[in-house]
Amino acid sequence: QIGWYAVHINANDIAVMGGTPRWFLATLLLPEGKTNQQIVEGILSQIDKSCREIGVVLCGGHTEITYGLDRPLVIGHMLGEIDKEKLVIPENIRLGDKIILTKGIAIEGTALIAREKRELAEVLGEEFVKRCQQLLTSPGISILREARLAQEVAPIHAMHDPTEGGLATGIQELAMAAQAGMIMEMEKILILPETVTLCRTLKLDPLGLLASGALLIVTASAEAPKVVNTLRKAGIPAEIIGTITEKEKGVKLKREGKLVDLPVFSRDEVAKLFAGEVA
Repeated sequence: QIGWYAVHINANDIAVMGGTPRWFLATLLLPEGKTNQQIVEGILSQIDKSCREIGVVLCGGHTEITYGLDRPLVIGHMLGEIDKEKLVIPENIRLGDKIILTKGIAIEGTALIAREKRELAEVLGEEFVKRCQQLLTSPGISILREARLAQEVAPIHAMHDPTEGGLATGIQELAMAAQAGMIMEMEKILILPETVTLCRTLKLDPLGLLASGALLIVTASAEAPKVVNTLRKAGIPAEIIGTITEKEKGVKLKREGKLVDLPVFSRDEVAKLFAGEVA
């Protein structure tokens, strides 16, 4: 589903800045001696369908057979529109703002592991593995809907879609961009039951696992409950998981009543797993 991935991941990047995705360009690099018409048409069909689903025009790109590749690569470039005064950037974050998390963490990581490690069915059952695989589309990795809904009901100070390195890395990136500190509450962080079971079985930390599908929304303390309620009414799980603090206080995690440093992940947990560094 490489074409589908390319469209949605790029569209998310426009949405977190408050914009609307409009135009997509794709470069396809295809392996020599392993490419046929079916592969090319399949990828282009995924891209075209995905663009149509979110109202984006596929307006250009490039396709070539490239020496030295063992699989197809898609490089995407998404353009969007936004009123300049409505641009959502981390510089807007203020002391005391609340941080909202939608849907849950490690959605993509859970689905990816279940798709790549089919042997998990022997331990956790075929039905469980299929459930994990389906997380890629339900609740899914697109955050366009929740980003739009949040902006309709409150002034949003910042948004970020954590990806590689999981929620923990996404939080660190947001704090660095805003030059702020943060306190996160572990008990409030949304984690799907499938993710909990998979991570426990494979000895992975969900905080550092590929997190596409989650959206971090920062807004004023007084506005946060309204945003959460709006998302929940639309069927999107949402929870206030943290507070903006002074930069000097660092990025902290409140776990079982104790305040500790938020873990730092130099590599995504899924990369460690596929490299054989964990069970």
